[in-house]
Amino acid sequence: MNVAQLPRSPAEMVRGHRTAWRERAVAHILFLEQQAARERCRTVEDPAEQCQREKTLEGIARHLEEARHAVSVRRRLFTGAAALERTWANVRAADVMLLSLCSDQDLVGRSADVLSHVEQHLRPNDPLRVKVAAAAGRVEAAERLPGDRELLVSGLSASYEALDGEFSRVRSLSIILRIATFFVLLGAGGLAVWGWYCPDSLNMCFLPEGRDFAACPSGEVRKKPGNQPSDYAEDVDVLVVEAAGLAGAALTVIASLRRIQGTSSPYMLPLAAALLKFPTGALTAFIGVLLIRGAFVPGLSDLDSSPQIVAWAVIFGAAQHLVTRFVDARARETLSDVGRPPTDPPDRRVPDGGQSLG
Repeated sequence: MNVAQLPRSPAEMVRGHRTAWRERAVAHILFLEQQAARERCRTVEDPAEQCQREKTLEGIARHLEEARHAVSVRRRLFTGAAALERTWANVRAADVMLLSLCSDQDLVGRSADVLSHVEQHLRPNDPLRVKVAAAAGRVEAAERLPGDRELLVSGLSASYEALDGEFSRVRSLSIILRIATFFVLLGAGGLAVWGWYCPDSLNMCFLPEGRDFAACPSGEVRKKPGNQPSDYAEDVDVLVVEAAGLAGAALTVIASLRRIQGTSSPYMLPLAAALLKFPTGALTAFIGVLLIRGAFVPGLSDLDSSPQIVAWAVIFGAAQHLVTRFVDARARETLSDVGRPPTDPPDRRVPDGGQSLG
């Protein structure tokens, strides 16, 4: 069987895909296969050129087969990003190779799309972008030079590489945020376990003056003569404080939803940034109440009741936004760079106007 032919039916290939990016990739693969089938029907008189066309069509078929396999492979934990990268890398390679084979009429139709893609991902003063713009103008004006097709192919390949770089930055930041979320969650969970088994070592209780009870996060306990605050600590005190911090963090997440915008990136970076807020809120709530307990905050050395302790924990949990807002800003900046035309770096000038160079 010729490797340039479809190895399986389209109905078999599209069966069972449930994620959005896989469905979109399947549609793109089917479109490229149809374009490759059209090119197989077109032959040229030069035997050497015809041999090159057949080899290129075989390469396109292999790329599309790799993309098809990546789409249909059984989904497992932590393999989604690798399958996505494998799929789109092969799809884009096949698209570039098809551009080198298409007819002159199809090249005229694709030149504007290639130019738009190049302008979206390459710097304005990039030499390749300037040459591609000139080549696209000549192709549309029916004044094509012998090397214009190769320029368009090189420009499309370079713009795809730039797009891959933009998505790689989004992916790496998303992975960093998920790892940070795991370790912060591990720290908050470790403190909760520590407080459960050794409540007196992480004392969250207060002895307000003039009151006959001790105020703890889990409730109020009547004072006993000679007892220290740690004697009233309960195993759920740290857990109560961290739960209140989670509630405060949830409020900030809900408030930040109004600023979240949709993105073409498949890595859900806004979700990764939002998830970091929850364990961070639990941790800041514990640290805040602990600072009050240690008389670090003037005027708040003694909290009067259990609801007051929980209320301050909620406030400290919401205050995690002071820390994570820098993460939010970085995530928005990274997402805004995807698909945005890059800018040229500033010119390096000598302060004296260049006189020192001569």
